[in-house]
Amino acid sequence: MAGPAPQPSISLVNAQRGVRVPLPALRKVTPDAVPLCLKARGPQRAILSKLPEVVVAIVSDAVIARLHQEFGGVPGPTDVITFQHGEIVISAETAARQARANREPLRRELIRYIVHGLLHLNGHRDDTAIARRKMWAAQERIVERLA
Repeated sequence: MAGPAPQPSISLVNAQRGVRVPLPALRKVTPDAVPLCLKARGPQRAILSKLPEVVVAIVSDAVIARLHQEFGGVPGPTDVITFQHGEIVISAETAARQARANREPLRRELIRYIVHGLLHLNGHRDDTAIARRKMWAAQERIVERLA
């Protein structure tokens, strides 16, 4: 009889000081995000179940802007960048701005970005309108369960 599929552990690191991040609340909910994202497998090659650990680094706009330029060739900050080796980098400042614009708690926006990164690691893409709609639908179903 086969046991449950392996799943990575998830670690969160707050590497910025400009935004008060609800790290304990995020650490409480993120382990539940992994199995939900594993069930929502995307059409591309999924590596999430093969990773021993996923590290989520919450950084400033300045740090994520450098990464965005270096690895994506795009100037300026973005909300989340996912690296295929299992690192998800999130901008706390972008999350705070977006949470205010959506009139949502920062916690929920950060959960959304974590789920977004996990879905990328599980084979989801958002580079076309159709793929983006499918990924967004899966993402929001999961966020609704976690937030």
